[in-house]
Amino acid sequence: MSDELLSMFLDKEGEFLSGEAISKELNVSRTAVWKKIRKLEEQGYLFEASRKLGYKLISVPDRLSAIGMRSVLGTDRFGRQLHLYEAVDSTQTVLRKLAEEGAPEGTLVIAEQQLQGRGRMGRTWESPKGKGIWMSLLLRPNLAIHYSPQLTLLIAVALCRSLRQSTGLPIGIKWPNDLLVERKKISGILLESTAEEERLNYILAGIGISVNLEEEDYPAELLDKAISLRMLLGRKLDRTTLIAHFLKELEHLYDIYLREGFASVRTLWEALAVSLHQRVTLTTPQGVIEGVPVGLEENGALLVQLDDGQLKPVFSAEMGLPDSVS
Repeated sequence: MSDELLSMFLDKEGEFLSGEAISKELNVSRTAVWKKIRKLEEQGYLFEASRKLGYKLISVPDRLSAIGMRSVLGTDRFGRQLHLYEAVDSTQTVLRKLAEEGAPEGTLVIAEQQLQGRGRMGRTWESPKGKGIWMSLLLRPNLAIHYSPQLTLLIAVALCRSLRQSTGLPIGIKWPNDLLVERKKISGILLESTAEEERLNYILAGIGISVNLEEEDYPAELLDKAISLRMLLGRKLDRTTLIAHFLKELEHLYDIYLREGFASVRTLWEALAVSLHQRVTLTTPQGVIEGVPVGLEENGALLVQLDDGQLKPVFSAEMGLPDSVS
């Protein structure tokens, strides 16, 4: 009943709802309505009460909710199956179990806090409670396994475009999928996949966005490398809106990609990249490479021009950017 009651107030935002009208709609007593409103207040919701007019929702807590998310979703599939947690070890771990149980494409796992968040190259990811967006999305594309690098780039494009539109910040992509502002990281993406007979079975797309973190939320050693949207803009942002905007953009680009291939994604990625046409250092499993990235290959590899003029495709590496990158 709490969900139904909250939905009524969200649908009538800024309006009073009488206790009598609520009790009739929910088929419960007015005492039960009063108790549920008290329960919502304990969770951080603020109401104005009037003997004549009833109750009006004044503000909602800074926490994610399934009702709030579904009220703003503009997608057909992505995020419609939603699993929301207060705290988990990792959203990737939770989603993997759901995927193995047959969860449909578009299933989304979100946590207010990750206790063992993971990044690329086995790194940990700082995921303080209620400050960021820590989520994993399930994809089930009917593709060969060698196409998975393209999906990493696709998700980076969708996230970068949606956050640029939402914030107005000059966000860029550092190959393959880190999002930067002023040379500092605001978001990371981790894709994990399973395959059978060289075909992708499913992909777990883990996405972390540093939304409302403050300086004290970061370990000292990360302050020169990472930053949040709040620190950049000087104000808090609504996480629900950011998630909904990203999911809509991703679903749109994903469907185009499945119909038309990688060409349009490659063009968009190259336009948003901060790591093209300038000298970089790439630390690969085979050793260190220095050169100038000039674009993407059709398979999603980064094409790097070496000092001898040779063009070398790179699939996996840690990139070091020059000081001139903004």
